[in-house]
Amino acid sequence: MRLLELEDLDPKTLQGVVTFVRVDFNLPIAGGRVLDDERLRAALPTLNELREAGARLLLASHQGRPKGQPNPEFTLRPAARRLADLLGVPVGFAEDCVGEPVRKAVAGLRPGDVCLLENLRFHAGEEKNDPEFAARLAEPAEAYVGDAFGTAHRAHASVVGVPERLGRKAAGRLLAAEVTALSKLLHDPARPFVAVVGGAKIAGKAETLENLLPRLDLLILGGAMANTFLAARGHSLGASLVERDRVELAATILEKAQAAGVAVLLPLDLVATDQIELHGRIEIVAPRSFPEDLLAVDIGPATRAAAAQALSGAGTVFWNGPLGVFETPPFDEGSIAVARALAACPGHTVIGGGETVAAARRAGVLDRLGHVSTGGGASLELLAGKHLPGVAVLEVAE
Repeated sequence: MRLLELEDLDPKTLQGVVTFVRVDFNLPIAGGRVLDDERLRAALPTLNELREAGARLLLASHQGRPKGQPNPEFTLRPAARRLADLLGVPVGFAEDCVGEPVRKAVAGLRPGDVCLLENLRFHAGEEKNDPEFAARLAEPAEAYVGDAFGTAHRAHASVVGVPERLGRKAAGRLLAAEVTALSKLLHDPARPFVAVVGGAKIAGKAETLENLLPRLDLLILGGAMANTFLAARGHSLGASLVERDRVELAATILEKAQAAGVAVLLPLDLVATDQIELHGRIEIVAPRSFPEDLLAVDIGPATRAAAAQALSGAGTVFWNGPLGVFETPPFDEGSIAVARALAACPGHTVIGGGETVAAARRAGVLDRLGHVSTGGGASLELLAGKHLPGVAVLEVAE
């Protein structure tokens, strides 16, 4: 199968064509202001290319979880204002994503103009992929561009239903770049291939780990998730978060890694505390002698050094998930150290997941990494070998 790209739309023929662009503008917003515009910036290459071709753009996105009902707390109007600043041109805003507000917006669009539609999830039909709602979304459009990788693993109306109803469709530059970068990890990674996986829970990452294992040379585990793997190795982690119902799964993954000849680096030492928020007692402890009254909150200095050493010679690295209680300094130091080690790595580096990207940003190295994925969940599912509905609908047989 081949992913349709903007060239397949023949940009020379897009002059005046109403083009529905599914973007991912699910942003942190407070007090009517966008706090982080990275996702807006990520969409600019596609939007500028379509504008230059003279397309009339209807942008569609979700924002938060309004539960299928209009809710002013989740309006996309602040995103429209910030996007106008970034594009350097006015961006219209439709008070709904279907019906008369959209028809009026389309009537006023000239070639190269942009209008952002109100939150798709103000309608329950979006997440249900309701056929009637998908048809209403598609009604004013003549072409479709999917550029929301962060929702490509969701079979929602704007992700699947709209492109199914339009003959002219393609992936935007962002979506295409994501698929290319992540697929390379599965099919042709430069060696040694190292995966760094953290976060709180094994659930949601087990299938990705198992699919990656035959391709890996080294697996580095951190975060609260590593506690469960340490428990599978027979360690007691005191008051730490351990997924007791996943210890057997962790043991199975470790056995599969050994059978595949994949080295596993579990924490050699841990930062432990008795109070996360109040910064009480803090110690560096080994897993084999973990105090009963403490909980693990970060990888320790020896683990950071071992990880940095391993990453210094990697040909390919994939990182998803913080390696400690990242949101509460100083327990972000392990994640920041690994981010800096990735930046110094001579190989191809790929990171995904909101907190992982935040760690790289906090470390000041985001622009020194090879590929920064905009979709944590979607990237994990693609690397698990799963079928992403928002990608499949834009593919054709070779």
